[in-house]
Amino acid sequence: MSRETIHTSNAPEAIGTYSQAVKVGDVVYLSGQIPLVPETMMVVEGDFSTQVRQVFDNLAAVASAAGGSLQNIVKLNIYLTDLAYFGTVNEIMADYFQQPYPARAAIGVASLPKGVPVEMDAVLHLGA
Repeated sequence: MSRETIHTSNAPEAIGTYSQAVKVGDVVYLSGQIPLVPETMMVVEGDFSTQVRQVFDNLAAVASAAGGSLQNIVKLNIYLTDLAYFGTVNEIMADYFQQPYPARAAIGVASLPKGVPVEMDAVLHLGA
């Protein structure tokens, strides 16, 4: 099966040795996204909700570049530096996803790149 790297200027450039996403067959593995504004590569200004929305927008941009959308996500991992934000993520996620919702994990971590409070990665399935 062929392996294709996915890249879009509508999402932040990789800040390390990784691709924004890798597509193998009809499965796409999206690398972790933090709340960076693609045009500036700076953390979006605003509160936690604004940062979560930026992460979902970044994931959506990479999903689109791969030929899909957030609705194609079958597994979503959410990394939080404070699990007290879990409810806020749930509320915002309802604005971006419709049922059936993806499988999901929310994981508390000590720190994330650039000192942000949230990062997400995902797996998409582009099949029918």
